[in-house]
This record gives sequence, structure tokens and C-alpha cells, in this order.
Amino acid sequence: MSMLDDSASLAPAAAGSRKHVRVGDEKWLRRSLIGLAVCLSLVMLLAPIAIILLQAFSAGLAVYADKITTSETLHAIGLTVLTGLIVVPINVVFGIMAAWTITKFRFPGRNLLTTVIELPFSVSPVVAGVCYLFLYGAQGLLGPFLEAHHIRLMFSVPAIFLVSLFVTAPFVARELIPLMQTQGSDEEEAAITLGAGGLQVFLRVTLPNIKWALLYGVVLCNARVMGEFGAVSVVSGSIRGQTNTLPLQIELLYNDYDSVGAFAAASILTLLALVTLGVKTAIERRTGQRGHGH
Repeated sequence: MSMLDDSASLAPAAAGSRKHVRVGDEKWLRRSLIGLAVCLSLVMLLAPIAIILLQAFSAGLAVYADKITTSETLHAIGLTVLTGLIVVPINVVFGIMAAWTITKFRFPGRNLLTTVIELPFSVSPVVAGVCYLFLYGAQGLLGPFLEAHHIRLMFSVPAIFLVSLFVTAPFVARELIPLMQTQGSDEEEAAITLGAGGLQVFLRVTLPNIKWALLYGVVLCNARVMGEFGAVSVVSGSIRGQTNTLPLQIELLYNDYDSVGAFAAASILTLLALVTLGVKTAIERRTGQRGHGH
């Protein structure tokens, strides 16, 4: 009987000692992993950014300003900004509607709709561009109809808008759907019971609850629009001074052996990426603080 008691008393002690053993407690392992992570970050992330900025200003500030202010580069910057101004608001509306539909209603095909919304994540941007070409191009499925009505979509600015809408469609919805599923519909139902209309419920109840996730989705969507290359390169035709966005302009300058101009244009995208990263970090910190407070 005493042996059983001794075994019973030793079992919790052994369990307690095992519970405090964690992977990475060894100092050499922890320091090695931290050092490896820092080195890889410096080599793979910070070094390319530093090289872009150094090369962009290698010939001096005057040359940098001259390269940035060429007509073709300015047009590429303007077209990139215009694409963001058109695509992002449309995807915001689409994302809100899709998230609302999926989280607030139960209907056949709901899971299928969720899968379709996330489809652009699984399709290569180049493949998406080719699909649009086969659909709206001169030899595509709808090509003869469009040509008969004197409508040209491919190798034009509208084609850039179309493929950009496709590749960035999931970003806002993907941020909103999990949050709205977690929040449920209790507050909206209570507001409706008190006599609020649909628009009032959205503006005063739903929107305040999802505003940070919505902003986060907007930031990610805008970053993808600004940097999209594959799909845009297929459908735009890369026409100088007409359908070249900033990523396409960088490739054009590089192929023309204008390395300073290419790096100067790339620095604009790099600065936009850094700004996006800063906004993203601020939003994450804000939402983290709110979550911790709750």
C-alpha cells in the first residue's frame, strides 16, 4: 500500500517537471534560431530594398529626379494610381456585400460561394490574364460580339482594371468574413428590433465593428493593385506611354538597359510598399490593443 502511495505522489511531480520543459529552452538553440532568422531577413528582405534605393540614387539626386519625371514614367505612375482608385473602392463594396451575404444568411451553395470568392488566390495571375484574353480578346469567346459593337477591352486601360479586379477580389472579403462570423448577428437583430433600418444597422452597428478589418483589407488590396505584374502584362500589351503601369515600366526600362531609370521607378514601388507596411503594422497594433482590452 505504501508503494502505491509513493508512486502516486511521484507521478504529479514527474508530470510537473515535464510540463515546464519547452522546445527552445536551450540557450544555444534559441540564439542560433534568432541569429539565423535575423541573417535571413537581412539577406533576403532588407538587402534587396537597400540595393534598390542605393542604385536609384547612385547617379545623384538630379539624375534620379530626371528619370522619375520622364513622360512615360509619370504616365505609368498615374495609371497605377488610377487603377488603385478605381479597383479598390469596387472591391470594398464587393467584399462587404460578399461578407454580409455569407455571414448573415444561410442558403444552398454558401460554401461554394466562399470557395469562388477565394479562387483568385489559387489561380496564377498570368493564367488569369490569359483567361481574360481568351474571353474578351479579338479571337476570344466574346471577341466577335465586342468587335461588332466597336468595343475594345484587351490591350487597353479597361483591361488593366478588369484583371486587377479579379486578382484583388478576395482581399477585403477574406478579412471581413471570419470577423463577422465571430461577431454573429445579435447586435444587428437587436437594432432591427428597436426599429432601425437596414442602412442604419450597417452604418451604426456593423461598420464600427468591422472598420479595422475593413481598413486592413483595403491596405492589402491596394498594395496588390499597385504591384500587380503578371495579369496586367498579358492583357495590357505593354504599350509605351499608354498601358504601362509602374511594374511594367520598370521591366521596360530594364530591358532598355536604363538601369538607373528602372531602379528609380522601382524605388517608388518600394516606398509605397514601406508605407503600406507601416499602415499595416499600425492597424495590427491597434486591433491587437483592442482585442487585449476586450
